[in-house]
Amino acid sequence: MKTLAALTAKIESSTQAHRDRAIDGLRALALLAVPTGHWMLGGFTLDEDGAIHNASPLSAFGFFAPVSWVLQMLGIFFLVGGYASVLSYHRRTGSTAQWLGGRVARLGRPVLGVTAVWAVLIAALSAAGVPAETLHTASTLVVQPLWFVGVYVVVTALTPLCVRAARRLGGWAAAPLLGSVAVVDLLRYGPYADGMPSWLSVLNILPGWLFAYQLGVSWGEKRIGKRGAVLLLAGGTVLFAALLVLFHYPASMVGVPGEARTNSHPPSLLVLALAAAQSGAAVLLRERLGRLLERPAMWAPVVVVNLSAMTILCWHQTAMLAAAVPASYAGAVPGLTTAPDSLGWVLARPAWPPLFAGLLVLIGRYARGFESPWTRATTARRAVAGLLAAGFAAFALGLA
Repeated sequence: MKTLAALTAKIESSTQAHRDRAIDGLRALALLAVPTGHWMLGGFTLDEDGAIHNASPLSAFGFFAPVSWVLQMLGIFFLVGGYASVLSYHRRTGSTAQWLGGRVARLGRPVLGVTAVWAVLIAALSAAGVPAETLHTASTLVVQPLWFVGVYVVVTALTPLCVRAARRLGGWAAAPLLGSVAVVDLLRYGPYADGMPSWLSVLNILPGWLFAYQLGVSWGEKRIGKRGAVLLLAGGTVLFAALLVLFHYPASMVGVPGEARTNSHPPSLLVLALAAAQSGAAVLLRERLGRLLERPAMWAPVVVVNLSAMTILCWHQTAMLAAAVPASYAGAVPGLTTAPDSLGWVLARPAWPPLFAGLLVLIGRYARGFESPWTRATTARRAVAGLLAAGFAAFALGLA
């Protein structure tokens, strides 16, 4: 207890007075929602050969879909990302290219690290006799959250344009992005959908995730106040309800195996409606959250989570696999390797995330090194890491 108290006091004393604790708190909340969602809304099935396959309780329990509304907080993540980026952009000391290069490096190092390590793991596990289907399941899960990094890099590169749009249009700068997604959704799901090409949905990727980022930039430029926040919250809520009730959008905010339509890959208009409502609520609750985080005991966990952000994002699926793959050799383990289609699974599942979290902390002790600058890495070592990462990506995408 004394060690914990000392750590809390050290974090509090080292926090700069001008630090926006509410923004950091929102980022930590959105970040923790990612592993929580994957750990609670994901699952496995075990085949006759002992291999594990991805599954979801939402396939059998559709009434759990509202849980995904709470755990899908990428809108908040992009919102605070836009807010923080615009402040960082204005404080830059070098060129825009140097500023962007620094941010890309901070995002890229952990991704390169996890994929390079998994390239070695795939080879080692295969040699140890782990079923090929298990390895493909594992690689899919590891890659699953990494798409975010690529999208985030692209929207970050657009920060200068977002700043100009925010200064000219304020919070309304995000409206054309909403309209763009609405048009694509109309073409995908409207009366003429049968004649539309399958790749059309890809057009939603950039505007779909840039929407909340642009709101964050406008917020950082002080162009969204309480009145705009109320409009976002009310408008987003109404649009969300209309899309569900009147236009029959899938209720789940995450992909459900076997379903023809998905809201998140790429984002549909429902995702933007939720992001608008969440963004409005975040702006309205900012001052109250900031006061709450003035308490050292509340603030310390937020700092720890933010310092380990990329480690949590990149390695939380590995932590779950570290429990599930060995358990698959024991057969049907309730809540872990049993199919997520029974009340027994629902009751047993909450016992496993604490173990996953413990494994993530253990993995993070070593993996956090990938977040720091690789000062000792030679060009040759970086090249090897790059080749390993490329090999793992090819395996995960079924190209190797």
